[in-house]
Amino acid sequence: MLQDEDRIRLRHMLDYACEAADLARSHSRSDLDTDRLLGLGLVRLLEIVGEAAGRISEGLRAEQTSIPWPRIVGLRNRLIHGYDSVDMDILWEILTNDLPPLIESLQAIPDVDS
Repeated sequence: MLQDEDRIRLRHMLDYACEAADLARSHSRSDLDTDRLLGLGLVRLLEIVGEAAGRISEGLRAEQTSIPWPRIVGLRNRLIHGYDSVDMDILWEILTNDLPPLIESLQAIPDVDS
């Protein structure tokens, strides 16, 4: 059974990852070049996913080895600290290739929806 704080943070990860994936699905890569608010919104959603991941307990991280915890937290740090040099091509690749498997992994964790 999940600790309440882990459950909340996993729920945040799942909710914000799903929102980012839904937003990306309704747009194209070229939209990031012309819609500043879209880019800012997607960056922010991924920052939140990474911040929540960084607050997950070490025990749960060790149990959930299918989730690339260091990469998710590292992305958050890169987006926050490298705000002036976000590569939108890489961001798009993350949104379209890496986010769907993360969402599946999060949905597979028992009690995340509780």
